[in-house]
Amino acid sequence: MRPVLHGDVVAAARALLRVAPAERRDLVARMIDDAHIADRWRRRTGLLHPTKGNGSLMAAAATWPQAPEPFLSDFDYLDCLRTVIEALIAHRPSERRRAARPLAPGAELG
Repeated sequence: MRPVLHGDVVAAARALLRVAPAERRDLVARMIDDAHIADRWRRRTGLLHPTKGNGSLMAAAATWPQAPEPFLSDFDYLDCLRTVIEALIAHRPSERRRAARPLAPGAELG
């Protein structure tokens, strides 16, 4: 999957608003999987995936109906944003572990 930007999270949350709360975790997991599939396709072929886009979460979310973006005072929308962010965090456990590991003395960042 390509690096995740603010717009990716918003697009995924807008798609989640269109489904029942009980279906949201499964849908965001599917969007993340679709973004990974599309990104691998793009890197291998140099072309966009025929149905899943360019490998971004936004492109994967765009294949689903999107609700208009509500204000952040909309608690259902906030729940959708949280669901997307939690799914992204859960999807990258190896990066979390690496970031939490202290650097050895003399080790360089990078």
